[in-house]
Amino acid sequence: MSEPAVVVEVLTPGPLRRVVGVLCVTQIVAWGVLFYSLPVLATAIAGAEGWALTHVMAVFTVAQLVAAAAGIWVGRHLDVDGPRRVMTAGSALGVVAVVAIAVAPGLPLYLVAWVLAGLAMSATLYPPAFATVTHWAGTGRVRALTAITLVAGLASTVFAPLAAVLEDLLGWRGTYLVLAGLLALTVPLHWWGLRDPWRTVAAPSPASRAEDRKAPVVVPPRELAMLVAALTLAGFCVFAVVVNLVPFLTEQGLTTTQAAVALGIGGVGRVAGRLLYAPLLAPMTVQRRTVVVLLAAGATTLAVALLSGSVLLACTASFAAGLARGVFTLVQATAVSDRWGTHSYGSRTALLSAGVAGAVAFAPWAGAALAGVLGGYPAAFVVLALVGAGSALLVRPSGISPRR
Repeated sequence: MSEPAVVVEVLTPGPLRRVVGVLCVTQIVAWGVLFYSLPVLATAIAGAEGWALTHVMAVFTVAQLVAAAAGIWVGRHLDVDGPRRVMTAGSALGVVAVVAIAVAPGLPLYLVAWVLAGLAMSATLYPPAFATVTHWAGTGRVRALTAITLVAGLASTVFAPLAAVLEDLLGWRGTYLVLAGLLALTVPLHWWGLRDPWRTVAAPSPASRAEDRKAPVVVPPRELAMLVAALTLAGFCVFAVVVNLVPFLTEQGLTTTQAAVALGIGGVGRVAGRLLYAPLLAPMTVQRRTVVVLLAAGATTLAVALLSGSVLLACTASFAAGLARGVFTLVQATAVSDRWGTHSYGSRTALLSAGVAGAVAFAPWAGAALAGVLGGYPAAFVVLALVGAGSALLVRPSGISPRR
């Protein structure tokens, strides 16, 4: 006996605009504080505290692993109860974690603080935001996802230079205290902005898409496993480059501020990539656009690897890498819904995101360690480029309608 049709009740345009607007603001702040601040501050932290840079990055890796594991529970919770409580609690926990990072007297408590930050990431970054708008936006989900990722793509553009300036003025500890204050603004925003009912209805909503009016699609395990493997490898390479870009550029002779500006330019590239997604890539089949994006990510990583000490070249290559990464984010966000519909999207995409997040977790430490083994970041980035491009070989055709 087939499962009964289950569809979500989408929001009307007014409430949906409020949800998207709130998530645009909270995503840029959460990404900027919990993720992009560390690549800029890592060298200063290691120097000021006498900790090895690899140890600083390893702690960040632990935080990402915690986020990946906790994200599975968050996804299941979202499918049942919605985002309001979990994202509000995640924001509040993030504030506590960032303050704890700022005042940690030694490496062990610094590690504990980042574990708390990892829990906060699982409830505040892209996966819960994507699940929220996929549930509430109906046929407009790609537009809503694009809007959120467009704004959040500027997180490094805003927060990387801001962190560098604040570190010059206040030191790394003072910088994190200021950032905690900014993150605190997201707590009331989540509680106010995500207050709409979270429910399903038995009859199809007129705004629901055709595949959402059908019984839930059975996900082929092999197809899902290959997709997770492809996006995991690609995500590892993309984030290893992003997180290690500032150390790489300073190794090439740029100042920390110049390297932070180049990292920020990558954020502009991500915005441009997301603007190009709908007109250029959305008309492609699911398989083709995934392959194109993974190959582009590898190629732009190779371009970064060939950088000299020129600020102009650094900014140009960072923009190109950001372009590929911006599109990669939307490919990841729509990977589940474009293949198997939106039923149980939170749970299904949580499994996919857990694989990517696990790879991202090792990216900061592995990138630094790989550079140490190979004698520098340029060689490490070449290896990452080849692995990223090779991940496209794992993408398989989807078993359902190829075009969305």
